[in-house]
Amino acid sequence: MFLSCVTFPPPPSIFMTAMSVVSVVSMANGGYSETVGKHMQYSKFWNVNSEKSAAKQAKVSSRNGMLMLYTPAFFAGLSSFWLFPDDGFRFLLLKSALTFHFFKRIFEVLFIHKYSGAMTLDSAIVITLSYFISTSTMIYNQHLSQGLPEPSIDLKYFGMIVFLLGIIGNFYHHFLLSKMRKDGEKQYKIPKGGLFDKVVCPHYLFEILVFWGFAFISQTFYAFSFALGTSFYLMGRSFATRNWYLTKFENFPKDVKAVFPYLL
Repeated sequence: MFLSCVTFPPPPSIFMTAMSVVSVVSMANGGYSETVGKHMQYSKFWNVNSEKSAAKQAKVSSRNGMLMLYTPAFFAGLSSFWLFPDDGFRFLLLKSALTFHFFKRIFEVLFIHKYSGAMTLDSAIVITLSYFISTSTMIYNQHLSQGLPEPSIDLKYFGMIVFLLGIIGNFYHHFLLSKMRKDGEKQYKIPKGGLFDKVVCPHYLFEILVFWGFAFISQTFYAFSFALGTSFYLMGRSFATRNWYLTKFENFPKDVKAVFPYLL
């Protein structure tokens, strides 16, 4: 089978098997929920409930909420260099990619992004746990794969290329978004530049590439499952974002897709 050529044999762990299934199913469900208006409450959708309902919800500032999302996952990646120091070059690439990704996100939160709203605490907790658990599980699964037969098709260098393309593209479009607002401005505008003329969420497109980069580097079933689940979620969030722009801006171009240029 092709799958056996590109992945390590699954480790003898019921936990890892369950996590692989739970990850893709839960993330796909999250993506579907976004398309039907049940949003994770951050960014444009932080206040989707009625004002009366929203007033009762615990909230944090967008900046503090975003720091909360990424910091535990960053330390999970960083600690793996100490916990698993000698598990081979593939593992080193994976640990480095995961840690750098979340370091970059923290850097963007502190120095790049500009904020206009808040984040509900329950959404912040759910996303924080998702990032932390998925990062820790990916690292632990890679550790369990040590000593198992290597995949006959080695994708780790291809994975690094995909990861770097994703991380650069994601940062570039986050930078473009930050330049749309002057200091103190909070209103949303139609994004322009880069791939924003083709898709409404190119930063999500490149984030999808980041997670597929992790999967190709890792070549474990869990990493592929989480990349697939992340793709489903970000696609759903992109469709919801496109619909939001269509309702807020009469002049929003109808030919701009959600996440994949010319396709979706």
